[in-house]
Amino acid sequence: MTRLDLRADAAPAPAFVSAAARFGVMEKPDLAYTPAIARETAHLYEKVKDFIPAIEWAAYAPYVHAINRLKKERNAVILAHNYQTPDIFHCVADIVGDSLQLARDATKVDAEIIVQCGVHFMAETSKLLNPEKTVLIPDAKAGCSLSESITGADVRLLKERYPGVPVVTYVNTSADVKAETDICCTSSNVLAVIESLESDTVLCIPDEYLAMNVARQTNKKILTWKGHCEVHERFTAAELLAYKEANPGIEIIGHPECHPDVIAVCDFAGSTSGMINYVKDNRPQKVLLVTECSMASNIQAEVQGVDFVKPCNLCPHMKRITLPKILDSLLNMTEEVLVDPAIAGRARLAVERMVNLKQ
Repeated sequence: MTRLDLRADAAPAPAFVSAAARFGVMEKPDLAYTPAIARETAHLYEKVKDFIPAIEWAAYAPYVHAINRLKKERNAVILAHNYQTPDIFHCVADIVGDSLQLARDATKVDAEIIVQCGVHFMAETSKLLNPEKTVLIPDAKAGCSLSESITGADVRLLKERYPGVPVVTYVNTSADVKAETDICCTSSNVLAVIESLESDTVLCIPDEYLAMNVARQTNKKILTWKGHCEVHERFTAAELLAYKEANPGIEIIGHPECHPDVIAVCDFAGSTSGMINYVKDNRPQKVLLVTECSMASNIQAEVQGVDFVKPCNLCPHMKRITLPKILDSLLNMTEEVLVDPAIAGRARLAVERMVNLKQ
């Protein structure tokens, strides 16, 4: 039991000071599209000209220019997931990647402020790994169906049901869940994480399909949880077979958050970084990425001569992050991401075990 010190001379608990109070609020800049801004952003438009018509760039460029200027003034760095739109991914992000890459790079950031262009669990992970830094997310409502499918209380019940069984938790979870975890994983390192454990039985939660797909690659018994990604669960094997019939020679690359029946008809399956590397290394003539559709656009900007067929399944949460919201976040220092100190230490340990795992 915690005893409160109510003596008159007892030192009061330090009051919380908001990021806006610590760093100050700045006035919104003029967002007119001027010849000077056109010149200064021309090199960035070259990266996205296949996705943003020239007539529309006049609406994007002032935000791009203002964000890139403001993040220098704020000593801020922008981390962006592969599912962000090309204007964010190519024009304002400093660090891009999948969940594992962003988690690792978050530990190397020197800036005072991290702006996480992704979903909330990613921002929480950055805060866990950088407790002394200020972490912002441009829209606090950018959630995740996987993260919302399980709670820390659920994990505690699982550990009661399966005593002694190690818990491997997908990084797509809240800090509350991570705090009940032995080690975290991502889709790119889940097999390595599971194989690093001595137990013959492992709880791999909450993504049921990821667990089912990795179970095919290991001799360990994998216990699952019925959590699904609302983007990847929409793909079907029949849909992909129809694409193959309509596009002879197409290579289909799937994400392991898809149902095993979907993965079975893919030519390659891997994490978002694995999918990107496959396209860059193999340069298929025609390819279909079975994942969030912005990733195809982001790769296409870097790979010439590859024809992308795009079944466009959007992540509504990722798409809550926009250039105007990023600018507002930097101007007003919102939304700040905080983690309860009571769970932060245990959650951080699970993430650090993953980040430090030798592969």
